[in-house]
Amino acid sequence: MNSQMPAPHNPHQNHLLDALLTADYDRLFPQLELVEMPLGEVLYESGGKLKYVYFPTTAIVSLLYVLENGSSAEIAIVGNEGILGISIFMGGDTTPSRAIVQSAGYGYRMKAQLLKNEFNLAGTVMRLLLRYTQALITQMSQTAVCNRHHTVEQQLCRWLLLSLDRLSTNQLNMTQELIANMLGVRREGVTEAAGRLQHDGLIKYTRGRILVLDRPAIEQRVCECYQVVKTEFDRLLPSIHAIAK
Repeated sequence: MNSQMPAPHNPHQNHLLDALLTADYDRLFPQLELVEMPLGEVLYESGGKLKYVYFPTTAIVSLLYVLENGSSAEIAIVGNEGILGISIFMGGDTTPSRAIVQSAGYGYRMKAQLLKNEFNLAGTVMRLLLRYTQALITQMSQTAVCNRHHTVEQQLCRWLLLSLDRLSTNQLNMTQELIANMLGVRREGVTEAAGRLQHDGLIKYTRGRILVLDRPAIEQRVCECYQVVKTEFDRLLPSIHAIAK
């Protein structure tokens, strides 16, 4: 057996963990537990106490704000670029949002208190987590603006591109009903928008699977919200080695 073959699951598949300095990574690695994240699994409920933080590797998780009547809207997505559970090091141990797996895969989890202890050391890990949090807040703010001012088609394009950035494939397993719930719009609106994208050859949609055929064309149709979010993540999270200086 070739000892150089990469493991099927590796914490370095998460960009935040991969950006850690060697000493920080070696200290945290024994605390990481590989977990499966099946489609639809709820990692956090609104108001629930956070026992773990999660570092997705091949899964994507939606952060949803849920109203009293049960309706919801997505405020951000987290994939292999980030971490779930920022409340634990931002001064609280609960979150007002629900975290639900929108694309099945894997990730690593760590006991929340362990990460809080690491954050309180006020070193390079803290600076990396704060930069990620700023980028996540940008995504949340831009999502709110997008949902208010842009068309369902533009919102769908933004959602597709943000999801693709966090996957190693150009296929997403997601029904139109779930997408509508994520975007907080009517299913008919998503059906019409997806139909136009499929008619123009940008995507292929069959039985809950969306295959992206022409990403550059989707980038031409998307509103500026996607690029604002991407630029902020690229600006704030180039490398912890640069942050450490």
